[in-house]
Amino acid sequence: MNLWRLSLRSLRREWHLPELRTLAASLVLAVVALGVVATLATRIERGMLASAAELIGGDLGISSPQALPATYAEQARADGLSLSRTASFPSVAFAHEQAQLLDVQAVDATYPLRGTLELGGTAERRSGGPASGEVYLDHRALVALNLKVGQPLQLGGRELTIAAELIRQPDGGELLALAPRALMNLADAEQAGLLGVGSRARHRLLLAGTPTAVQRWRDWTQSTGLPQGAQLITPEQTQERMRSAFDRAGAFLRLTALLSALLAGIAIALSAQRYARRKTAEVALLRALGTPRRRVLALLLGTLAALAVPATSLGIVLALGLSQLAWLLASQLFGNVPTLLPLLPAFAAAAMGIAVLVGFALPPLARLAEVPPVAVFRQSLQRRVRRFDALYLIPLLVALGLIWSQSSSLQLAGILAASLLGVALIAALLSGALLWLARRIAPGAHPALRLGLAALARRPALSVIQATALSLGLCALLLLAVVAPSLLQGWRQELPADAPNWFALNLQDDQRPGFAQSLAATGGDQLNMLPLAVGKLTAINGRPIDQLHFEDPRAKEWVDRQLRLSWSAELPPANEVVAGHWQGAHPARAEVSVDTMWRDMFALKPGDTMSFDVGEGRIDATVSSVRKVDWSSFRVNFFLLLDPAHAGDLPHSWLASFHLPRGHATQLAQLSRDYPNLSLVDVDALLDRVREIIERVGNAVRWILGFSLLAGALVLIAALASSAAERRHEAALLRTLGARRGQLRVAAACEFALLGLVAGLTAAFGAAGAGLWLGQAVFHIEGFVPPFAPLALAALLAAFVVMLLGLAGTRTVSRTPPMRLLREG
Repeated sequence: MNLWRLSLRSLRREWHLPELRTLAASLVLAVVALGVVATLATRIERGMLASAAELIGGDLGISSPQALPATYAEQARADGLSLSRTASFPSVAFAHEQAQLLDVQAVDATYPLRGTLELGGTAERRSGGPASGEVYLDHRALVALNLKVGQPLQLGGRELTIAAELIRQPDGGELLALAPRALMNLADAEQAGLLGVGSRARHRLLLAGTPTAVQRWRDWTQSTGLPQGAQLITPEQTQERMRSAFDRAGAFLRLTALLSALLAGIAIALSAQRYARRKTAEVALLRALGTPRRRVLALLLGTLAALAVPATSLGIVLALGLSQLAWLLASQLFGNVPTLLPLLPAFAAAAMGIAVLVGFALPPLARLAEVPPVAVFRQSLQRRVRRFDALYLIPLLVALGLIWSQSSSLQLAGILAASLLGVALIAALLSGALLWLARRIAPGAHPALRLGLAALARRPALSVIQATALSLGLCALLLLAVVAPSLLQGWRQELPADAPNWFALNLQDDQRPGFAQSLAATGGDQLNMLPLAVGKLTAINGRPIDQLHFEDPRAKEWVDRQLRLSWSAELPPANEVVAGHWQGAHPARAEVSVDTMWRDMFALKPGDTMSFDVGEGRIDATVSSVRKVDWSSFRVNFFLLLDPAHAGDLPHSWLASFHLPRGHATQLAQLSRDYPNLSLVDVDALLDRVREIIERVGNAVRWILGFSLLAGALVLIAALASSAAERRHEAALLRTLGARRGQLRVAAACEFALLGLVAGLTAAFGAAGAGLWLGQAVFHIEGFVPPFAPLALAALLAAFVVMLLGLAGTRTVSRTPPMRLLREG
């Protein structure tokens, strides 16, 4: 008979077996968990780029301090691209005998090429900039000038009418705003002379079109070269401020999907082990009838393949459907940016699911093919005892490969692998100690407890396997259900409701006391100030900087730019010294503390010297310490901090950060008028976006947690069912010898409670250790402490659940007549 047809017949005949159903369900869950996360991650990445294009107003652009040559626009038209010209510059607007510095953007009629303007009043959303003679002002500008829509103002020597309130615009203005914003017609700006020679305007050429045409123009531009001072504007650069948040979000999603897949792998391994034991007698009969070993193995693998094809197909369909549903929720993060449903990640997840199936199920099935024919008559010969079986390294290698492929991080892969391996070793040691203790205390224990301990001791290898599998499954579940939400909460607490959401630039020494008082009067708090000096790095260890070569490509860029220097007598908040010592207020010679990024870029260490030119002066400072800076705190932070004794006389201004609740536009406008030299930077939109990412990640984690709970339930069922046949036969013997049903239930309760307690405690310690490690090394959440009380409670609850599941599994056994059990055995 055809081998494939025989495999299908075997699968149809054995489909009622719980082992095969558990194996199929585990494979479906592995594909769904991996597929949903991979598909969602791909769409989020595409959504990030699409929304970034909307932020800049096009697919690509050039920014230049002077008007761009016509050749760039001509080449873009030749490539079939749409064009838009804009220019941004600061300018003072006048109205009602008041003046206000505005951040003005002049646009043409085709602006924006991507995205839309969001306007208040009658025109809520529209494309195209203001008409000639019109201007759009944001809320801050309207309040500062005491104006309303429809009223006139003077801008650039021209009288313009306020046509609408500007709510949001492309070109990145929604994340950071240095001054109140205005949008005017490009032709009006040119006629007013605001874009002429010597102006402070920044000219932009924005493009949009097919990805092929955009890439072709980009390649032409890079081969031709850019004008002096010009730079490309790309969607990738626009999202750079959000990169750390998206990276951390991706790590959370990969962690949850990975643990779900590993849970499914454990369930597959346990189910395959039990299926192999059930098939032993059948395989021995086939061998006795002359079936070659290779054909037996091919039949077993064919049955496995016949099971894998429909299971993976169902997993792919469910993964695509659930990822589409999840995208309808997650796409709100990107303003409902439409992206096509990618199919490749779901099929890649199916391939990984099959790898999990083969890796975890192959060893017991391959060894099953080696059952000798004589095992038909002698059950003791059914299994060969091996001190070491290289085939059982395959699940370990598959698990490590899965961790590596899904984590995309050697650090995350190493932490997970080490944590789970530690849990397995501790569980094996604790269960071994429990078996040793059972043999010694069983003779003098209560009869029911004695039966439970004896049952554990009679099956030492199976008891160790059960305890280890339960520990690994519970550890993964605790990481997902207890530790992951705690990590998310720690991430939320890094951005509290009163996190600094405004920065003030160019504050002078004599203005500091008055500014602090005025800010407090407006309702502001969390004020943090540090001095700001502008300088240039000239030498390291006495060698001129232009004669040094650095391996890090970022170093050249930092060497060519002006540096922001500061100083402080005390270590600022959100800073931690990781090497050397903090210099204090009055060191004997000039000292500087560097951030870890500068240490890595320039290969610096405590004791090195750095030379800076600041204004007309020069300062030579010794590196006293290396600091780890929490840039997500939104406080005033610097890469380089000098000591105040040697840097206090340098020409400087002050940089301040503070928190101001929403709804204080009027008070903020007055503050800006009282201190006209200040530049106020609003980062509220950036904070809101980060908080929104955290909430979306939390929702996604809860989605995947549902799959993980199902996978965890399969692990528990498969682990407890692995000894069902032996327990059924033992119960029949005990019932024949006069044991009552109540005694059997109490004995089973003691046995499973001990197994659950070992597994729960091991899993709780493992999850706490892994969570602490992940929080500090991967997610960089300062001061993260795992929730020990919920973990301890979860360990006790796990013991209780394992006991209940074990009792449920033995309920049928206790109600079945002993003679029937003995005949079935």
